[in-house]
Amino acid sequence: MTCPIDHTGPAPLVLDPFVADLDAESAALRAAGPLVPVVLPGGVGVYAVTHHAEARRLLTDPRVVKDINVWGAWQRGEIPLDWPLIGLANPGRSMLTVDGEEHRRLRTLVAQALTVRRVEKLRSGIEALTTEMLDKLATLPAGEVVDLKAHFAYPLPMNVISELMGVDAAEHPRLKALFEKFFSTQTLPEEVPQMMADLGALFSRIVESKRETPGDDLTSALIAASEDGDHLSTEEITNTLQLMVAAGHETTISLIVNAVVALETHPEQRARVLAGEVPWENVIEETLRWSTPTSHVLIRFATEDIEVGDRILPEGEGLIVSFGALGRDEAQHGESAGEFDVTRTPNRHISFGHGPHVCPGAALSRLEALVALPALYARFPGLGLAVGREELRNKPILTQNDLHDLPVRLSATTV
Repeated sequence: MTCPIDHTGPAPLVLDPFVADLDAESAALRAAGPLVPVVLPGGVGVYAVTHHAEARRLLTDPRVVKDINVWGAWQRGEIPLDWPLIGLANPGRSMLTVDGEEHRRLRTLVAQALTVRRVEKLRSGIEALTTEMLDKLATLPAGEVVDLKAHFAYPLPMNVISELMGVDAAEHPRLKALFEKFFSTQTLPEEVPQMMADLGALFSRIVESKRETPGDDLTSALIAASEDGDHLSTEEITNTLQLMVAAGHETTISLIVNAVVALETHPEQRARVLAGEVPWENVIEETLRWSTPTSHVLIRFATEDIEVGDRILPEGEGLIVSFGALGRDEAQHGESAGEFDVTRTPNRHISFGHGPHVCPGAALSRLEALVALPALYARFPGLGLAVGREELRNKPILTQNDLHDLPVRLSATTV
């Protein structure tokens, strides 16, 4: 399957489905200009915005919309339902896929539940969960290699978002398996329809369970609001639940993992942070910029020709936002944009998005990392990578800057 792009700028850049070297690919995208034709896995052609200033403008431009029916390739039947990334391009009706008044209607309840003030009330529960997980890690034999992602960075956000949304922990293994396929560029086309059906069935079952037995969670609140006159359909509630669980754990996993890798590969900065010279908030913001959890966001569509720098995003074409490229844009972050620097100020990145569709869970993700990272290093100040940075393996996920695993050795003794 190929979806050719007409363009007068650079030749399309084929994005690596294995994500072997995200930093190099992001640099190539950035060097190619603010708007670059790219080819997604499966031969689907779209454009990528790769510079910070242009991305900010496009993310607030009403001519760039989420309605997949605007996409010329979709209208022409060039995007099959078994495309591995179909779940990201066409995830069903939710606040992710609509604009304007409909977007505000669907987003309001979620946004109200995730204000900075309300999120702060979750701190004690996150602290307790973090302590529980660190206690388990402390029982492992000293010097043993541990996958910190599997034993800490994954279960913490998955448990937090599940508690918030009312998803039983018994569903976690099944959700993990399904989301692995949902996000992966290596999912076989023949597996896609069943995977999408299984995800839909699982979340539909959770919604129906909450309808029968409401709890103190956001899914029950969405159902109650619908019954009280806010007119959310069952499809909208189910898709919102799926969106929140997916986005609510994947981004935070990557944030925690990438922060640990950045600190462990920059020992002089790690030392300053552990000495209390630099606040952990700086570590989180610099990680979000320099090793952004979300590498590319799919997908928006142009309702008319739009000027982007000296190039044109043509009407009916798809647009992805390449956050991995934006975070190291020298025009925004200076000549040192390619360096990890926890003392950077100001640090005005847009790693959680910008405009109407900015991530509603940004405050929650930041809080989880702000609790987890200092607690981890307070318990294990001698933590160190068990392999070299070049041996860490990226996952084949186009949208997430994620690793297969994070092998470390834990030590309560300061290095």
